[in-house]
Amino acid sequence: MILSDKTIKSLLASGQIGISPLEELQIQPASVDVRLGNTFSVIESVGHAVVKMDCSIAYRTVETDRFLLLPGQFVLASTMEYFRLPSNMTAFVEGRSSIGRLGLFIQNAGWVDPGFEGEITLELFNASGSAIELRAGQRIGQLVFAQLDRDAENPYSGKYQGQRKATGSRIHLDEEYHT
Repeated sequence: MILSDKTIKSLLASGQIGISPLEELQIQPASVDVRLGNTFSVIESVGHAVVKMDCSIAYRTVETDRFLLLPGQFVLASTMEYFRLPSNMTAFVEGRSSIGRLGLFIQNAGWVDPGFEGEITLELFNASGSAIELRAGQRIGQLVFAQLDRDAENPYSGKYQGQRKATGSRIHLDEEYHT
């Protein structure tokens, strides 16, 4: 079941969901708008053409209130908000239609697990032929909450728990690369 604005407000007031900072105008009829944080990370060029998933990847991270995303460029960014989900709730990150119509693709693998806590890292891609100016604090997407039928048996406690700022891939830590 997708949560309504009334339910979201009630869960925020009771402390069952945590979102900080949050302004009332961010709460929409069936979602909460998320704002762009001020950290941006790009994969460092390492002199070879292959990114290996079993190796740590180097990122160059900048903190700035404005970031110019060039045509065809990919960057990691973070939400301004820090989220805390209970073990009986999940959330989906969706881009804002108005931003998608500019050619800015917003993704975060689309899913926030029950029990997750942290800022959400967003993967941004400029599919347009023009540079797009990104500004910290601007509404960039929306978080849609869904109630699980019961508490998750194993709520999220993985490698991104508690993350702050744009966080690069940690896929090299996956168990399949260490067997």
